[in-house]
Amino acid sequence: MDFNKLLTVTFTLFAVIDIIGSIPILIGLKEKMGGINELKATLISGALMILFMFLGEKFLAILGLDVGSFAVGGSIVIFILGLEMVLGLEFFKSEKNVTAITVVPIAFPLIAGSGTLTTIMSLRGANYGETILLIAILINLIIVYIVLKSLGPIARLLGPAGLIAVRKFFGVILLAIAVKIFAVNAPGLIHSVK
Repeated sequence: MDFNKLLTVTFTLFAVIDIIGSIPILIGLKEKMGGINELKATLISGALMILFMFLGEKFLAILGLDVGSFAVGGSIVIFILGLEMVLGLEFFKSEKNVTAITVVPIAFPLIAGSGTLTTIMSLRGANYGETILLIAILINLIIVYIVLKSLGPIARLLGPAGLIAVRKFFGVILLAIAVKIFAVNAPGLIHSVK
């Protein structure tokens, strides 16, 4: 196994998943919903990543979708989360249902979002090999789990004022990411509809 290729794929996925940048959103969701099932969120994210590695393009084709449509849908959810953070509004209602938020929006699209899933499909297409890709996914899932388990201490470290400042800052970043994903993928969709 090529260690340099493994490092490249691992760091690429780490950058795209951006679990560190998602900390303010995750802390907010955890407080709002009364908790997060960290293991379940990690396992569902991992299952989505592995599923898309092997069947992503076929699955989207069965649904009559392409990667661009999938990315635009994910960007809209990310945009709504960013608006929540910046404006202090609540679009995802507080149902205190930990199972529901574990799947949406935590497992998808925050951890295994459209960017992550399309990156995994691209890396597989770039001949990095299934073994390297699987190990890179596993390494990133371990990091995700550690971050999810550490949300309480991170929130205490930042304090209420620090959390508000960080949440608003990352809310703007999230809005920018959502707009970029939308802008890159939407023109192709508009042309394909005509």
